[in-house]
Amino acid sequence: MDKRLLDILVCPLCKSQLHLDTDKHELICKADRLAYPIRDDVPVMLVEEARSLSAEEV
Repeated sequence: MDKRLLDILVCPLCKSQLHLDTDKHELICKADRLAYPIRDDVPVMLVEEARSLSAEEV
């Protein structure tokens, strides 16, 4: 993922910074404990599409 894009993307729910998980192809919001998928190099920034993270994953 382009570093410039990652710098401007924020969590749509709380507006906090996202962290890239390259192994799982997800953008992680630690504040809301959500993982937004990246499909075909395009981040899916819909809360409905995000998966909840367990305490161990955060």
